[in-house]
Amino acid sequence: MAAGRVIVAHLGSGASMCALANGRSVESTMGFTALDGIPMGTRPGQIDPGVLLYLLSEKGMTPAAVQDLLYHDSGLKGLSGISNDMRDLQSSSDPRARLAIDYFVYRVGLNAGMLAAALGGLDAFVFTAGIGENAPTIRARIAEKLAWLGVLFDPAANTAGKSLISRPDSRVVLLVVPTDEELMIAQHTLVLLPKLGAKKAAEERLAT
Repeated sequence: MAAGRVIVAHLGSGASMCALANGRSVESTMGFTALDGIPMGTRPGQIDPGVLLYLLSEKGMTPAAVQDLLYHDSGLKGLSGISNDMRDLQSSSDPRARLAIDYFVYRVGLNAGMLAAALGGLDAFVFTAGIGENAPTIRARIAEKLAWLGVLFDPAANTAGKSLISRPDSRVVLLVVPTDEELMIAQHTLVLLPKLGAKKAAEERLAT
């Protein structure tokens, strides 16, 4: 699948989606900061800049207060008024929790369409991170949003926690892949350290 057109949906407290063409990122839901894109645990995702102007000019909020709101009290937490944890929202009967979940699913589906357009089609869609790996109900609802792209969902495989959750005849492969961010950071660090060592040695030689 690395050689095809793939969307990776990193769905957790922090959430983003990336379009990969032959293993290379060509588009992402992230913007200048991690606030943009799809809604997250406490961050809003895409938001009309006019909202920020309204908060500053009409509500008299300070820039620091707006920043705190955007980073710590928006997203699932802000929409539900209950929690930033998808598990809490799924177990709640509060209609605000349902609103937050509905909005999350809708925005993931919407952004999948954008990323598929950037790729010119889609061969695979990957769920990962806390929600993507551990919330089969959310995966099922998102899969419904992807049907128009050619996804044929396998409910039994999804419920059983399989890594492949699309049917054999699905035009788009649907996968669940665990995230190991710590391992990736360590691997990149090991690659970088020798280069830094060589640079330092060269600088020391030039200084003598």
